[in-house]
Order: sequence, then C-alpha cells, then structure tokens
Amino acid sequence: MDTAADGHLAHLRRLRAAKDAMDRDWADEALNLDAVAARAGYSRSHFVRAFKAAYGRTPGQYLSRRRIERAAEMLRTCDLSITEICHLVGFTGLGTFTTRFKQHTGRTPGEYRREKLRDGAALIPGCYALLWAGGLQPRRQSNSGEAG
Repeated sequence: MDTAADGHLAHLRRLRAAKDAMDRDWADEALNLDAVAARAGYSRSHFVRAFKAAYGRTPGQYLSRRRIERAAEMLRTCDLSITEICHLVGFTGLGTFTTRFKQHTGRTPGEYRREKLRDGAALIPGCYALLWAGGLQPRRQSNSGEAG
C-alpha cells in the first residue's frame, strides 16, 4: 500500500531525475522546458510549479544558470569566440546569451573575459576546448557507405 510519504518520495525522485537531465544535457539546444517536463512525467505547468517549490527557482532559471556557469568557465579558459561559446553551451542566439549572462554576472561576456584576462587568466587554444566540449564530432557514414 502506498503512503503519502511514498508518493512524496516518488515525486522528489522524478524532479531529481529532471534536474539531473539538465545537469547532464545542459549544452543540448533541444533541451527545453517541454522536454524536461516530459522526462519527469509532468505537464509543463505542473512541472514548473513543482520544480520551483523543490529548488527555489524555475527549471528555465536553473538551466540558464547552468549554461551561464559553463560559459563563464569557457570565457576564462578558452580562446574561442563569444559566439562559439554561446552555441557550445546551448544558447541559440547571441543576444539572448549576452542578456542572460549580464543578468547573472553583472557584465557582458566580453567585459567578463577582459576582466579575467587582466586578472591573469591564460586561454587554451580553442581546438582543445572544442575537443573537451565534444564540439568536434566525427563525420558519419551515409547508408551508401560514402563519407557524409
């Protein structure tokens, strides 16, 4: 027989699975609110309310923060362009990325990078950063056996 405590634990497990998916797949541009809510088995609106109640912020706010944290790390450590970093961390538009980055850090991505460089950060070559981030994918073979 299910108790209220069992139901609550199941609810928390589903929310945690959705949060784990955001932690794991943060760079996937296809990862959006509908996809995460579906992974948790909730409707979009119920998922937003439940996630905010459990974690203190909406799923969109949480995912945006995760992406900005990764972008800040790349801005400090890689010589990739801001546009390349924007796309690597899952944003589809530079304007949205810049706005969100400034909301979280108080600085634009360019200002943030310049400040970190003044503080002595050393940038690694972008080719290494892309390999680390999984940005260089091998070419897939087509069905006819030719390189695609």
